[in-house]
Amino acid sequence: MLIVISPAKTLDYATPATTAKRTMPDFVDEAAELVAILRQKSPDQIASLMQISDKLAVLNATRYGEWSHEFDDRNSKQAVLAFNGDVYEGLDAPTLNAAALDYLQSHLRILSGLYGLLRPLDLMQAYRLEMGTRLANARGKDLYAFWGERVTETLNAALVRQRSRFLVNLASEEYFKVVRPQLLKAPVITPMFEDWKDGRYKVISFHAKRARGLMVRFAAQHALKDPEGLKDFDLDGYAHEPAASSEHVWVFRRRMGA
Repeated sequence: MLIVISPAKTLDYATPATTAKRTMPDFVDEAAELVAILRQKSPDQIASLMQISDKLAVLNATRYGEWSHEFDDRNSKQAVLAFNGDVYEGLDAPTLNAAALDYLQSHLRILSGLYGLLRPLDLMQAYRLEMGTRLANARGKDLYAFWGERVTETLNAALVRQRSRFLVNLASEEYFKVVRPQLLKAPVITPMFEDWKDGRYKVISFHAKRARGLMVRFAAQHALKDPEGLKDFDLDGYAHEPAASSEHVWVFRRRMGA
């Protein structure tokens, strides 16, 4: 199986990488094309475009200005170690052993507004560019138009290489919209994570994001090749709920303190 997740807004380039293994992203030229567009924008324009603070806009304008076609230890880090949001705290890649990281490199892909699609050990320079950003470009009005079918085609190539029969979607709706399921050469399984609150089960964003990372970690630690193994996922108290699930949407629930 192949798993996809979203990137994170928070980055960690201060902590040394826990592995020397690294690969190059597939879409460096495309990333450079997007950076060239972003370099033409002032910090005020970036703040408006991305709905971020002036401080963050200045930081990211600086990042775009410093972005280079050359990737090395001074300006880049492996993607799965550089991202540091809720999903990645659950995944906790720095504590995985070499075999688990090799598993991730084969079975995990990270959707990215700037890089399109990243393997976990692909080197990545710091950036912020969410997939839903309406950044006009030569291919259309936003990043979905920019990436077109290329992300889907790259996923299909990975599915064929692995002889994978399923794509497991652990990405957010915003990011998974760049994938075109009707063109995929595998059915999509989407795990959902629900917590008991106010008398019913519901998706709580923070917990669901962390659970997505935990599920990726579970898959890596057990070297899962078939998504059926994900039904045994039990980290942080979650358990598969067959009665609430369908063929392609698998629900996992927990009732804290029960």
